[in-house]
Amino acid sequence: MHRRDAIRNVAILLGTAISASTLSALEGCTGSAPKNYDLTKPQTKTMVAEVAETIIPATDTPGAKAGKVDEFIITMMNDCYKKEDQALFLEGLTKIDEASNKKFKKAFLDLTPEQRTEVLTEIDKERVAYNKRENKKEGDKAHYFQFMKELTMLGYFTSEPGATKALRYVAVPGHYDGCIPYKKGDKAWAT
Repeated sequence: MHRRDAIRNVAILLGTAISASTLSALEGCTGSAPKNYDLTKPQTKTMVAEVAETIIPATDTPGAKAGKVDEFIITMMNDCYKKEDQALFLEGLTKIDEASNKKFKKAFLDLTPEQRTEVLTEIDKERVAYNKRENKKEGDKAHYFQFMKELTMLGYFTSEPGATKALRYVAVPGHYDGCIPYKKGDKAWAT
């Protein structure tokens, strides 16, 4: 059985779905994916960390930086994604900087957290419109921000701070109780 099929089967057993871009990454795991050493440059790592922290900022729970989501994203991109997807991801980092310069006349890393949120919110709206377009064809490239957002979420909620601080977590679950009352504002379960 291929790793891609095993992961898909596990996802089905757990009752979750795998997005097309994540599935694309799994298909890239069939051999050794080409390493993209541009992703390991210090400025690129800093940019990835700041984008992830803007998507999931530290509040009363730890943010993406605390979960080392930047390291997760870079490892996933380098080890699992196809060369075309790696190039699209790097191009996306450049586009984020361009959007920052266009809106605020500063690089993304020089913006305040509020300005960063504003820039990424506009890019996310662009991503949603891109995914809903009528002339969308099978095999079209994903929007670059799709990778960033999905990998940030996956990396964060599978990290220790994400699973134990942002979600409710029981290290060794006890008996199954299928009818637990939910109150508005309750955290979702990690296990």
